Amino acid sequence: MRTALVIGTGLVGTSAALALAGRGVHVHLTDNDAASARTAAALGAGTDEPPKDRVDLAVVAVPPAHTASVLAAAMRDGAARGYLDVASVKGGPRRELEALGTDLSSYIGTHPMAGKERSGPLAATADLFEGRPWVLTPTRDTDTEVLNLALELVALCRAVPVVMDADAHDRAVALVSHTPQLVSSMVAARLAEADETAVRLCGQGIRDVTRIAASDPRMWMEILSANPGPVADVLARLAADLDETVRALRGLHSDEEERRRAGAGAIEDVLRRGNAGRVRVPGKHGAAPAVYETVAVLIGDRPGELAAIFADAGRAGVNIEDVRIEHATGQQAGLVQLMVEPSAAAALGAALQERGWSIRG
Repeated sequence: MRTALVIGTGLVGTSAALALAGRGVHVHLTDNDAASARTAAALGAGTDEPPKDRVDLAVVAVPPAHTASVLAAAMRDGAARGYLDVASVKGGPRRELEALGTDLSSYIGTHPMAGKERSGPLAATADLFEGRPWVLTPTRDTDTEVLNLALELVALCRAVPVVMDADAHDRAVALVSHTPQLVSSMVAARLAEADETAVRLCGQGIRDVTRIAASDPRMWMEILSANPGPVADVLARLAADLDETVRALRGLHSDEEERRRAGAGAIEDVLRRGNAGRVRVPGKHGAAPAVYETVAVLIGDRPGELAAIFADAGRAGVNIEDVRIEHATGQQAGLVQLMVEPSAAAALGAALQERGWSIRG
């Protein structure tokens, strides 16, 4: 691949363009908002000048509601040898293209499983897709050349290709992406109505659950409108669990011993099922999730504190597998939780203490 056209310079489009441009591909950028394309070009994602000749690959990175029409227009113009989209739903755009009578041999639907709470070109990074799954949904009509171009794009973005049926993909993202967004928003909405005293008690758990609730509602309305059926199916099953859990909690509050025992059993069941589901979430590098031990370190709110901890961990020969920061309410301090292999935890704690860090049990 020598040339590419990226249509839509939001977070995903600009990030893909940055990755391609950084690996020597000549990238052309276009967007309905010319200022967005100029911003992406200024960031080094390519040029906002139109291509003079047909490019190798056109990447359509527009909202799902507009994906099919933009693809069809690019195909009519003969803009590229191959065309793909990066919309978060796959079945709908493909059916719309079929209804328009479009020749699908030069097209493949794709979806990189990466994103941020922020949108727009200024949020883009060349490493957004690194190590992340990138779904490809070829059909029997997809040319081998186009599939190879898509695989080359995934490789240049350092993502991991995953081939799926389009409708199976939409059911999958309803479970692992779209429903979590709604549930996170529902929990966060309770905070909007909560007493200030309760809000001040927020810890890492509520921060983890509500992180994605900061996402752009307009963007998510477009995504959910394109995949409402599968999301509703998952939410219906979740609602059944919620109803059962509410009844179980009422039972725990009952004066009847039998109802309390039944309630406790039901609550334990949902917690254990949650354990079983969490274990299936892929861990580092897509492998089975590892069990890490946490070394908690108290740090001050000063520049360079985190860098100093990582440097001291490196001197101790310990690799930090993951990290979380919990800020202390009303204090200029925080608790850094360093996740490491269990065999390294004691050595890291001792090494950090020797260097003057305050370790918390």
